[in-house]
Amino acid sequence: MQVILGVIFHFIGGFASGSFYIPYKKVKGWHWESYWIVGGLFSWLIVPPLAAWITISGFPEIIRNTPANILGLTFFFGLLWGVGGLTYGLGVRYLGVALGSSIILGLCSVFGALVPSIYYNFFPQAGKDSFTDLISNRWGQVVLLGVAICIFGIAICGKAGAMKEKDLAVNRTDEENKDFKIGLGLFVSVISGVLSACFAFGIDAGKDMANKANEIWKGVNPGQGEFLFQNNVTYIIILWGGLTTNLIWCMILNARNKSFGDYTNKNTPLLKNYLFSALAGLTWFLQFFFYGMGESKLGNGASSWILHMAFIILIANFWGIAVKEWKGVTKKTFSTVVAGILIIILSVFVVGYGNSIK
Repeated sequence: MQVILGVIFHFIGGFASGSFYIPYKKVKGWHWESYWIVGGLFSWLIVPPLAAWITISGFPEIIRNTPANILGLTFFFGLLWGVGGLTYGLGVRYLGVALGSSIILGLCSVFGALVPSIYYNFFPQAGKDSFTDLISNRWGQVVLLGVAICIFGIAICGKAGAMKEKDLAVNRTDEENKDFKIGLGLFVSVISGVLSACFAFGIDAGKDMANKANEIWKGVNPGQGEFLFQNNVTYIIILWGGLTTNLIWCMILNARNKSFGDYTNKNTPLLKNYLFSALAGLTWFLQFFFYGMGESKLGNGASSWILHMAFIILIANFWGIAVKEWKGVTKKTFSTVVAGILIIILSVFVVGYGNSIK
C-alpha cells in the first residue's frame, strides 16, 4: 500500500510539473522574463515557507539550528539548480513543452545518475556509490545501459526537432510555434538537463533538516510511519538559491529589453497576467510538495527521482499534443519525435530499475 501511495503522489507531482508552463501561455503582452520571475516569486519565495508553516511545526527553529555548512551547501546546489530551472523555461520556450521537457528531463535523469558517482570517485564517502562501483556491479551496469539508451533517445528527439524546423519553414505564420528554435533550444536544454539534477543533490545535502522534521513529527505521532512533508523545510533553502539566480538574470533581461514597464503596463491584461503567472508558480511548487510525499512512502531517493522524471515527461507530452505544438509537421516528423520520447521514457525506467536492485 505504501508503494502504491508513493506512485500516486509522484504522479500528482509529475502532473503539476508537466503542466506548470501552460498558464504562462495565457499571459499576454509581457516579455518572457517578466512573467517568469513573477511566477518564480510565488514558486520559490512565497509558497515554500507557507507550505512549511502549514505542515511543519517550528520549521524556523530547524533552519536556525542547522549547521552553516549544511545550509551553505544546500543553498549552493539551489543556485546551480536555479540556472537549470532558468534554462528549463527557455528550453520549453524554444522547443515546446513536449520536446523541451523530454530532452531536459532525460538529461536530468542521466546526470542525476552519473554526476554524484563521478564526484564520489574523486572524493570517496562512506555509503556513497562511486563511478567505479557503477561499472563493477550489475546494478551500476544497468544504470549505465539506461544512460546510453537515454542519449540515443535524445539524439532521435534532436533529429525530430531539426525535421520540425524544416517543416515549419513552409508555414511560419503558425502562432503556436513562433518561438521554435532548434539550435538555441538544444543548447539551453543541455545546460538545464545537467544543472536541474542539482535539486536532487540539494535534497541530499539538506537531509539533516528533513530528518529533524521527521523526528519531531514521529515524536508527536508514534507508530504512524514516516512524515509525508519532511522535505518541505529543505525546499525553502534550495529554492532561495534558485530564486537568487533567476532574479538576477531576469532583472538583467528586464534592463536589456527595457521591459520593466510590463509589470504596470495598463495596455495589457495586468490582473490576468499576474493571476496566470501566480498559478504557474503555485503549480510548479506542487511538483516537489508531492515529490516529498512520494519519496517518504517509497523510501528510495534515486528511484523516486527517476519515477518523478518519467511522469513529467508523459504529462508534458500530453500537453504538447493538446496545445498543438506539432501542428504543421509531417507524419514522419511526428513519428520520429514519438519514437525518441518513448526511448527516453524507457531509459528512465531502466535507470530506475538499476537503482532499485543495488
